Amino acid sequence: MSLSVFENALSQCPLIAILRGIEPAEALSAGQVLYEAGFRLIEVPLNSPSPLDSIRALRDGLPDDCVVGAGTVMSPQACIDVAYAGGQIIVMPHSDPEVIRAAKAAEMACCPGVATPTEAFAALAAGADVLKMFPAEQLGVNVLKAWRAVMPASIRLVPVGGITPQNMAPFVEAGASGFGLGSALYKPGKPVADIARDAQAFVAAYRQAFNAATNA
Repeated sequence: MSLSVFENALSQCPLIAILRGIEPAEALSAGQVLYEAGFRLIEVPLNSPSPLDSIRALRDGLPDDCVVGAGTVMSPQACIDVAYAGGQIIVMPHSDPEVIRAAKAAEMACCPGVATPTEAFAALAAGADVLKMFPAEQLGVNVLKAWRAVMPASIRLVPVGGITPQNMAPFVEAGASGFGLGSALYKPGKPVADIARDAQAFVAAYRQAFNAATNA
């Protein structure tokens, strides 16, 4: 994947939909309503049922400007498997440099999980494109502010964990570049209509928070 596709997806809507536990048969219908709501980044965690089949269904069925990939990626071999399934982004709960390098070698974007500045800068040195601040509910807004004080503005920080439409604004004001959205957006068995409703609420809340922070 050309990184320009990833950059374009981030510029359109820097929200990553996390479809943990989704079944391949329901992946595309969920992906379609997410896309219609404005999402351009979707990940299927590898601890979901037949995740590579879901990734392939999403990649084959969604427009080219939607970036599809895997979350909870734990090994270099998993990066290769995801690439063969059509994946374009690797999202990790940790920041193992070998996994980051494997993702980049497979020409995928990489979003490793970090919880300290030391981990953050090490992940960037290994080739990370975006940093996943995880778990966001533990790190909080004050940690994000502190990181922003010492990190170049170009570094993209994406809080993940416990994010809802109601608590996005303080993170955006503190310098969040986007968000990863899990159980508040999708849970196994959730009706497609409810996914669509909540996806629209997340996109609206992010845009409102971004506009408020930009015009402050």
